[in-house]
Amino acid sequence: MIHAVYEWITANITELTGTVLGLIYIVFSIRQNILTWPVGLLSSVFYIVIFFSSQLYAAMGLQVYYAFISIYGWYYWKKGQKKDDSSQVSFVRRTGKSLWFKILVTEIALFISLYFILKNLTDSDVPVLDALTTSASIIATWMLARKLLENWIVWIVTDFICIFLYIQKGLLPTTLLFSVYTIMAFVGYFEWRKNLNIQIEKNT
Repeated sequence: MIHAVYEWITANITELTGTVLGLIYIVFSIRQNILTWPVGLLSSVFYIVIFFSSQLYAAMGLQVYYAFISIYGWYYWKKGQKKDDSSQVSFVRRTGKSLWFKILVTEIALFISLYFILKNLTDSDVPVLDALTTSASIIATWMLARKLLENWIVWIVTDFICIFLYIQKGLLPTTLLFSVYTIMAFVGYFEWRKNLNIQIEKNT
């Protein structure tokens, strides 16, 4: 039994490492800790390998995007740090109606483009789900980097869909990770909303 567990861990070490880093990433995100971004960058490196081997090409490309947005988020949060707290930036904002419209248009354009690429230029067997979750994740990560409260709402929906996608692909540790992500996204929303309300009270 122990030998079988050891063999399974050894065979899935890359995915397990990416999963652990992903859990640390979501905790830092909720706490608005700037370490969100370097940890997210490391997690992305592991998941590029994982998704390539699973033929989830859009998800793999998403991890490349995550790597770049991690650098952007790292800089953006660093620029907005509180003077009395080196780990946290000082502002959470709501997403306005005009920005929501732009986000929706961008999401549709990304989904159509990714679906076309996956359907016609790759051997992906899940082009719809891969394109949908990837395009939504691109939007949600940008919203996270900009500290828009509603990024958590986008993550809740996206992570929930990802659970079924990764079950279908047999990625057990990643399925468990995204199950936790879905729950933690609810926590993140309420924590950030509480932080926003505190900011509003301080400014009134």
